[in-house]
Amino acid sequence: MSKVILPAEWHPQSAVQLTWPHEDTDWAPMLDEVIPCFVEIACAIMRFETVLIVCRDEKEVRGQLGDIDDSRVIFREIPSNDTWARDHGGITVLDDGRPVVYDFVFNGWGMKFPANHDNLITGLMFQYNVFDWDVDVINMQPFVLEGGSIESDGQGTLLTTFGCLCSLNRNEYLRKEQLEERLKLFFGLSRILWLKGGHLEGDDTDSHIDTLARFCDERTIAYVQCEDADDIHYLDLKAMEDELKSFRTADGQRYRLIPLPMADKVVWDGRRLPATYANFLIINGAVLVPFYQSAQDEVVRLILQDVFPDREIIGINCLPLLKQHGSLHCVTMQYPKEIKFNNSKIQ
Repeated sequence: MSKVILPAEWHPQSAVQLTWPHEDTDWAPMLDEVIPCFVEIACAIMRFETVLIVCRDEKEVRGQLGDIDDSRVIFREIPSNDTWARDHGGITVLDDGRPVVYDFVFNGWGMKFPANHDNLITGLMFQYNVFDWDVDVINMQPFVLEGGSIESDGQGTLLTTFGCLCSLNRNEYLRKEQLEERLKLFFGLSRILWLKGGHLEGDDTDSHIDTLARFCDERTIAYVQCEDADDIHYLDLKAMEDELKSFRTADGQRYRLIPLPMADKVVWDGRRLPATYANFLIINGAVLVPFYQSAQDEVVRLILQDVFPDREIIGINCLPLLKQHGSLHCVTMQYPKEIKFNNSKIQ
């Protein structure tokens, strides 16, 4: 019987996917703000590994990026509704060490937003010769799953939230026990840690785990902590913190819990936005961290440098991303080193 593993994010990577903003996305009124953010993310990734850019117009994006190392970038022109690669991107497992990309259904976070193009991106990347010949892409219809909703320790434990995975507009025909059975089968899991507490105002995802709590290694979880009893998040995040304290590793030990400060309140167009420092991205040799032009940024840098002593901590101004209710991790999807890419394009 084959052994399936869902690699942890710190597993060595071959590339990170970005889906680039354009005039037909919700970014249209603020492209001048958000494109520099994407450029900064792409250039930071290219220092350490390849960036795979799904875009409407390669020439246009090249002009925005400026002088880049072509050996560190792959472009594919594919239609898109939006830019949240974490949720419409393929999720890679290793089946006896061989990479398999799962293409789950992406339905716009429970049919909240159009996703007809985004849902096709992973399948089209396979058709357009992005992956090398020995990479299988499996259509997982009708199962709905977003990459931002799951966290793997790479050792058979999954961390997720009840509010997202059990929402009626995703897999309404499945109860929690049935969801758990399928997730264990898909990802080779031995157990799933479910969080019931935790939410962020302005979040459209029904509490994606990558906005709240993140594995940093097999025994360490970084999470958002709210210490202001007057903040609307206080009770819910305290309940989440208590749940995390009750969790145990597979061998029965307490997790090392790393509290991250609640980001300073960000309000735009009369709404509070879901600013969170938990939305960082682990890549080869570095951790990219969302910064919000706040004094808290440097506090978080020091915290995460202690957690990841062998990686460079790189802050990226992600205030523009908040205006569409996401942040840094949400616009990226990593591929493990076992994935090989074909940089030649089919005609």
